[in-house]
Amino acid sequence: MIKVLFICNHNSARSQLAEAFLNRLGRGKFVAESAGLEAGKLNPIAVKAMAEIGYDISKNKTKDVFDFFKQGKRYEIVVKVCDALNGQRCPIFPSTKVTLNWDLPDPSALPGTEEEKLKAIRPIRDFILTRVESLIRDYQNMKFI
Repeated sequence: MIKVLFICNHNSARSQLAEAFLNRLGRGKFVAESAGLEAGKLNPIAVKAMAEIGYDISKNKTKDVFDFFKQGKRYEIVVKVCDALNGQRCPIFPSTKVTLNWDLPDPSALPGTEEEKLKAIRPIRDFILTRVESLIRDYQNMKFI
């Protein structure tokens, strides 16, 4: 089983979406967790966007990546889904073989009404789905020793 960690600023949207996609689509080959540079609050727009396509993340908790680091958790792949600047603040997990930087816009910064935010988050959600599908294709047969 290939262990993957998705990291963003507050573990409120991007990393939660990626975790949900990989745990469903990569089941049997991958196991994903997600965390933030600090734990925030789950983004209700992200929850709605995922519900639209049959994913229920409404009961997910936000987590702090530094807690994972202190616990000595190990991952073969770490994916930073936050912007490049914030990605530099992530801890380095010693067992990591692959680090990816997806540099995605922050859904918490989306302007407008709830409906406008929902419309704006859909392309981010769909892009994360595409990236997760690529990750599965690219790494499912890799042997991490």
